This record gives sequence, structure tokens and C-alpha cells, in this order.
Amino acid sequence: MCELAPLPDGFGETRDALHRVAVHVLARRRHALSGKIGLRAAPGGIGTPAAGPEHEILRTTGALLVRERTGATASRASIDLGTATLRDAAALADVDLSAPFDAGHDTPPVGDPDARLGVDHLAAIVLARWYDLAWSTLDAVASALPPTSTPSVLQLWPEHFDAGCDVGAGAGRVNLGASPGDGFHPEPYLYVGPWGPERPGDAGFWNAPFGAALCHGELLDAPDPEIAAVSFLMRGVELLAG
Repeated sequence: MCELAPLPDGFGETRDALHRVAVHVLARRRHALSGKIGLRAAPGGIGTPAAGPEHEILRTTGALLVRERTGATASRASIDLGTATLRDAAALADVDLSAPFDAGHDTPPVGDPDARLGVDHLAAIVLARWYDLAWSTLDAVASALPPTSTPSVLQLWPEHFDAGCDVGAGAGRVNLGASPGDGFHPEPYLYVGPWGPERPGDAGFWNAPFGAALCHGELLDAPDPEIAAVSFLMRGVELLAG
């Protein structure tokens, strides 16, 4: 069972700092090595899939940024994102922050590259637990659906900082995902986002402009957050499928 924890003071600031790291360090580096930007949940944080001739992985764990490589230049290096700047993080990853980079229409700005990131270890671990829950939940839902639903690959999209995939439901498709909090809601939430205007069945389920949402606090109060999360996402798919 995935263990959620209450959101600590400073959670939003750490989330926003890690969002900049995700886009302008992790996604930039993965794009340079593979032409792709999607990220993954990783132990204690988020990271890139292994890429390049040295099977490089760039990841966070708590407040640390870690770079690991194999092969002739096998190495492991890390820095503390609590005291480091975005420029420091980019240097560790061999990333050029001055180069143009666009991860989508919600790409956060680079900001001040020489300002201390101030990532809090506890807040980073709580965020990592949220992505851990998201990954296991979304994987369980995609695995339970019939092959005709053709789920897309589960990814952590750096521009939104959401973990998500889309699946077939009825005559259309629907986004299933987990946000770490944004302009819609300041705390993390799961969501069901139909591609079309249909909101069939239980009107009380469709509680968000984009579809339906289930917030971190509601999951925290559930006897088993993972079961509650799977039930919520499956309910949305079932309603759309009729």
C-alpha cells in the first residue's frame, strides 16, 4: 500500500522548484540524449529513463539531484537542491539553460538561474509518495482495462508536472492523471478528463471544469488510498463507457 503523508509547510514552494528542475534539467537532458521529454517516478523522486550510450539516468531523490552513468565513464554525482541553484543543477547534468527549450504551452520559465532552489527534503519526499501512488494506481487501472482501450504510455509530463495517460472509454478517450497541485487546486489531486463534452451518469461525480477530481486530503482520509484512487479512476471510465 502506498503511504501518503500530510502536506508539510512549504510544499508548494518545493513543488514549484522541482517543477523547474524537471523541465529545465531533467527534460532538457533527456531531450538532448533521445529527443524525448517524458519522465518517470523514481525511488524518492522523479527521473529520466536510461538514455544515451552510457545509459545515463538523471533523477531526484528527496532533495538530491543524482546523475548516474555506466560504461567506460561510469560515475555517480549528486548535489543538494536545498542549497544549489538551477545553474548548479544544469551544470551537473551538462545542460545549457540559455538554449531555447519548449516542453509545451505550460512550460515554466527558467527564472533566476542563480537563486537558491530551496528544495525541502520532507516536502520532496511527500511529493515523491504522491507520484508513487499515482504510478501504481494508473498502472493498475490501465492493466485492468480491456485491450481495446489501448492505454497510452504512462509518463510524467514535465510541462504540467502531471503523471498521466489516456485510455479509450466508450466512443472517445479520456485523460487519467495525477497533478501535484496547480491553479485549479493548490493540493495534489487525481483527475478524469474526457476529451469530449460528455459527462454521463452521476452528475455529482463530475465536479471539475475538465471532468472530475479527487484531492489529496480525501485520499489521505481513506482507509486505503490506493484502493480509493483506483475506484475513482475506474468509476470515471465506467461512466464514460456507459
